[in-house]
Amino acid sequence: MHIHVITLFPEMFGSPLGASIPKRAQDKGTLRIFLWNLRDFAPGKHRETDDTPYGGGQGMVMKIEPIAIALEAVCDSMTAPWRVLLSPQGRRLDHAVVQRLAGHEEIVLVCGRYEGVDARAASFVDEEVSIGDFVLSGGELPALVLIDALSRLVPGSLGNPASASDESFVDGLLEYPQYTRPEEFRGQRVPDVLLSGDHARIADWRRQAALQRTRERRPDLLDGAKLTEEDRGIPTATGDHPDPPED
Repeated sequence: MHIHVITLFPEMFGSPLGASIPKRAQDKGTLRIFLWNLRDFAPGKHRETDDTPYGGGQGMVMKIEPIAIALEAVCDSMTAPWRVLLSPQGRRLDHAVVQRLAGHEEIVLVCGRYEGVDARAASFVDEEVSIGDFVLSGGELPALVLIDALSRLVPGSLGNPASASDESFVDGLLEYPQYTRPEEFRGQRVPDVLLSGDHARIADWRRQAALQRTRERRPDLLDGAKLTEEDRGIPTATGDHPDPPED
């Protein structure tokens, strides 16, 4: 997979992309990331990328010319690039969106800045994506979030390939509670079923615990989750409460 990022601040990407899963995927050669400085594509002596908004208002708006020129130049040699504008007006990023984007070999991310982006930029991309209903200084952090999520789906990037299919949101539910050593810590014990060695019981407990946790924390996810008739009863995980007790 090749991911191209068009940004005014390419320096923001060095450290995050040089560690953990994104670095591993790049080292293996299964993921390549290219950073493009938008200012390099801005016409004129001063390489301006923003201007005051028509109709008045606060702040500056990113100009359409540099964005259009950058997209055309970056995508020129690609067969089927998928162009994404990181924007508060876009579809909210979720696991389904990440999985769909992971099906593209060439992805181009455009990072907005300032008060916003000239609305005509939407006609030069394939979709707009948002990471949530809050305000950030620009699209660089959302781009990093998306790259990290995509890198986990690149074959060979995870130490255990099964990890990507056994996490929150993969099947529409939150992940079941996880525990490791020690067995007891300050009065809180690991559920006995997880120490039993009975894989069938453990699998059943984890499913029920995931359903219970989703019901309690994110009941909105249940409407879109893949549930069996038994799941729809959402029984409480047996043996031990799946979450540590409240203080």
